Amino acid sequence: MTADTEIRDKLLRARIKLLGNILGKVIKSQVGESAFDAVEKLRTGYLQLEQAENPALQAELTEFIESQSAKELAPIIRAFNLYFSLVNLAEEEHQYHERQSQLKSEGPFWTGSVLNTIGELKAQGLDAGQVQTLLNKLHYIPVFTAHPTESKRRAVMDNLRRIFLDIGALNEADTYNNKYVKDSIYQMLEMQIQVLWQTDEVRRQKPTVEDEIRNGIYYFRQSLFDAVPEVYRYMERAIAKHYPDDNIETPNFLSFGSWIGGDRDGNPFVTHNTTVQALLLQSRAVIYEYQQRVLDLGSKLTHSRFISPISQDVIQRSENADDHLIAAVFKKRPERFKDEPYRRLLALIHGKLQQNIEYLEARIDDDPIDKSHFAYHSESDFLDDLELIHHSLCSHGDENVANAELKDLIRLVKTFGFYLMRLDIRQESTVHTEAVADLFSHLGVDYKSLREKEKLDILAQHVASATIIDIQHLALDDMTKEVLEVFNVVREMRKDISEKAFNNYVISMTHEASHIMEVLFLAHQVGLAGYNAGKPYCDIQIAPLFETIVDLEHIVPVTQALFENDTYKALLEASGNQQEIMLGYSDSAKDGGNLSSAWGLYVAQQQIMVLADEHGVDCRLFHGRGGTVGRGGGPTHFAILSQPTGTVRGSIKFTEQGEVLSNKYSNTETAMYELSLGVTGLMKASTGVVQSQVKDNPEYFEVMQKLAKDGEACFRKLTDDTEGFFNFFYEATPVTEIGLLNIGSRPSHRKKGNLSKSSIRAIPWIFGWAQARLTFPAWQGTGYALDNWIEQHGDAQLKEMYQNWPFFRALVSNIQMALTKTDLDIGAQYSLLGQNQQVAQTVYTLIADEYKRAEQRILEISCNQTLMADTPSLALSLSRRNPYLVPLNNIQIALLRRYKSDQISEEEKALWLPELLNSINAIAAGLRNTG
Repeated sequence: MTADTEIRDKLLRARIKLLGNILGKVIKSQVGESAFDAVEKLRTGYLQLEQAENPALQAELTEFIESQSAKELAPIIRAFNLYFSLVNLAEEEHQYHERQSQLKSEGPFWTGSVLNTIGELKAQGLDAGQVQTLLNKLHYIPVFTAHPTESKRRAVMDNLRRIFLDIGALNEADTYNNKYVKDSIYQMLEMQIQVLWQTDEVRRQKPTVEDEIRNGIYYFRQSLFDAVPEVYRYMERAIAKHYPDDNIETPNFLSFGSWIGGDRDGNPFVTHNTTVQALLLQSRAVIYEYQQRVLDLGSKLTHSRFISPISQDVIQRSENADDHLIAAVFKKRPERFKDEPYRRLLALIHGKLQQNIEYLEARIDDDPIDKSHFAYHSESDFLDDLELIHHSLCSHGDENVANAELKDLIRLVKTFGFYLMRLDIRQESTVHTEAVADLFSHLGVDYKSLREKEKLDILAQHVASATIIDIQHLALDDMTKEVLEVFNVVREMRKDISEKAFNNYVISMTHEASHIMEVLFLAHQVGLAGYNAGKPYCDIQIAPLFETIVDLEHIVPVTQALFENDTYKALLEASGNQQEIMLGYSDSAKDGGNLSSAWGLYVAQQQIMVLADEHGVDCRLFHGRGGTVGRGGGPTHFAILSQPTGTVRGSIKFTEQGEVLSNKYSNTETAMYELSLGVTGLMKASTGVVQSQVKDNPEYFEVMQKLAKDGEACFRKLTDDTEGFFNFFYEATPVTEIGLLNIGSRPSHRKKGNLSKSSIRAIPWIFGWAQARLTFPAWQGTGYALDNWIEQHGDAQLKEMYQNWPFFRALVSNIQMALTKTDLDIGAQYSLLGQNQQVAQTVYTLIADEYKRAEQRILEISCNQTLMADTPSLALSLSRRNPYLVPLNNIQIALLRRYKSDQISEEEKALWLPELLNSINAIAAGLRNTG
């Protein structure tokens, strides 16, 4: 650690110590000295054990935990949970403060900063035209999902936001060493932490889908409405600095997607009505934000027409409005702001938006009204009014005024429209197959008995015809009716909210080309696709999702069959000729392990882009990344850079979920940083659209192919071939209890009562093992595969790959993080919960042996002395947390032993359950991720 780094870390440690002291003070005042003493006993005791083995102390602490009642454990668990939340905040604010200091001192800036990135592009020789081409192709699309990995409640996050701001204020006060101001902030912090102490951290009821929709919207109100315009300002300032004499325009490159209310795969609570509700709530939220900003602009653009040469178009639009609108807006003062045309026009805009809001609220309340004729009928009409004002301001020398709040609002409208997030629909392929078979059965066709080519032919024949099956008098299955209703909703809401309200229809478990054609056929039945006067039209985009290792291997033949189908190709071209392909990280990693998944995804991306190029199709990849490394997670900037060379061409789409949402978007300051990091990663990875790129070394591919094969064999030996493995999983981890946490509406298993690997979803799979500190899904097979290669070929080529290949370096770095979060000693304690100890110790030994092998080989090829030595701040953060995680893990083990015991009654179990759930929450906060 450098002297400068040491000084900065000292400041962070001081801030964490201050927050810890305030928390201690709150504990004493709220629950008394005895609770505080219990927390301190565990904290200091396990810190001592971290430094040196002491069996007597270990036994004493274990006995102390066992002696605590549920009531006595409650404040102990809460104390550690809040401590982690405060540490997380302190680190986040500290990082923001560091970035601000770098900006004020004009560098050096952090990796991935917009200023650095534009400077790097110029250093690479990109001229202004090439930068403009790159910007024009840029499209960065985070997609919010309701995958249940966020255990913090919204009320808790609101309180944490206030504390974050107080910490920031304290940093400012430190600059001037103002004791009076600092004392005032200390009092505010104590008050906020006291409120947080008294706020329930665990939901008492399972969230509904509508709750999840509102939670998704929360982040826009909380940070993104302010962060998004700032990201554009970062870009404009960077371009102005590095290309000062070139007129480079900054187009809109951000948009947001959502699955919340659209993802019905395995979630029976998502219906067509839920999808309608999601779009209505999203639309209301964004239009309300616009309305508030328009109101603010009206108080600022007070230009007089007698002083400023305001354009006649603005004056006419402000004076020639509908009489009813004027009456509604100005009441008994119809001449109001007559001499201040901007104010008058903005007041009328505000009134029109109010009509949109009233229409939406009536529909949300299930008491629909007709949309007023002077409400905005599309975001483009609203945007036209704003741009008219912008052009007028620029025309009379007020360009700096136009490019302040007004330009921010224009950016927001271009980003969010009237829909906020573009909704993806997702459903599992067999649901469509059943619906299609049901419809065809009424035509005398046994659809399921047809071969694949026959299915494609009959589906294409119907889509190309004008024939619609008259379903009014047919006795269809309930699910068939629901499937068709979803397509009806897509058609109607495109008219009612926005043509851009929907993005793609995602088909999970896509195994055949017919699975995509089935969706096109169903869309054709409701008028979303087909032929009109002989010309193809298609108002729906369909994205197959390839999830398992086998599906990734079949990606080319499935997609090729589509591209070679004349009907599909014609409708694809009619919809814009862009084929989105979604890649599933979580399920492929659960299926065959992290090495096999990562390599399978890499190869699939290369192959699909070659195929798309051969057929003249614009292909965009949609990455179904989870939060943790075991589910394809990791830093977004480096994840994008590690994609196969030539496969990123300006546009990228990926899922954001659970704890990733709260970590990235709870605070505006962090949201600006995270979005800009993603955008700059995308720019760097996309330079191939304007200049030649060095291709990946094919020798590296041969190495990875072998590593992936060996890694998968080792992973499957543990998860598929070890007798009793899944019984051990359910006995020795809190995976079953995670389902009681009320963090999501979706069931934890695809099939009720089926506890197999294929049935359990990737989130509880990772979540359960992480709680037991055995994060093997992210690295099992790595040590075995590297060992085999090194024993046969040595480590020189692996070291070269780590140095020169971004994909391999990112893979190894992510594995290091997962290894760091593993604690074999704690895992050994969880293994004792297994009912069959022979099975339990077999499983534990396989995991522990592979950990040691992976750690040794990873250090060898990365040339690190310790894990994560090349990311010291992150390594320090994790090491700082571990002594506080250990007591929580020991508490959870004691609780699991009691809760899973056959010796106690259901009534007694009910006493221990709340604290068990709280312990899950607290460990998740300490690890900074869940599933």
